[in-house]
Amino acid sequence: MEIIIASQNKGKLKEFDRMLSPLGFSVISAKEAGFTEEVEETGKTFAENAEIKARAVFNACHRAAVADDSGLEVDALNGAPGVYTARYAGEHAADDDNIKKLLSELEEIPQEKRTARFVSAICCILENGEALFAVGTCEGIIGFEKRGENGFGYDPVFMVGEKSFAELDSGEKDSISHRGRALRELLSLLEEKKKEGFL
Repeated sequence: MEIIIASQNKGKLKEFDRMLSPLGFSVISAKEAGFTEEVEETGKTFAENAEIKARAVFNACHRAAVADDSGLEVDALNGAPGVYTARYAGEHAADDDNIKKLLSELEEIPQEKRTARFVSAICCILENGEALFAVGTCEGIIGFEKRGENGFGYDPVFMVGEKSFAELDSGEKDSISHRGRALRELLSLLEEKKKEGFL
């Protein structure tokens, strides 16, 4: 079964492909499916934004579509950046700009109060228009400097134990990441649909 991933983020596309391909799902990007519109994320939650993106691609392409909206919630910042994670330092901010802003806002905050979590909400619109939702979280703390070369976004400053997300290999990351957990939940929902004969 072919699934369109409603994202142009190469890091996300790789993660989806890595986890969905072994189960027989053929993953293509929205661009490959001919969808190039910018979808305005007007939701107040990650799940709302995921559904907005998935529905936009489904309505345009009339094929199963998956969208993820994920972000970082920092306790010392009352849950910010939250749904503004990708544009924390401005509408077209680069990863480095967002990290710089985050570290500067946490400059005076001691390690024990730098608790944070990555959240991923995934919405899958099936070919019959039904929506499936899955959510995953990963707890960690915000480090004081960037570490590691892997990953994307805030990965270099998100610490789990002694390592940042950007220091983990893909297998380690998939096993504990918010997106990995949400994807595994989604896969079990898709398996149920298969058993029921809906896929």
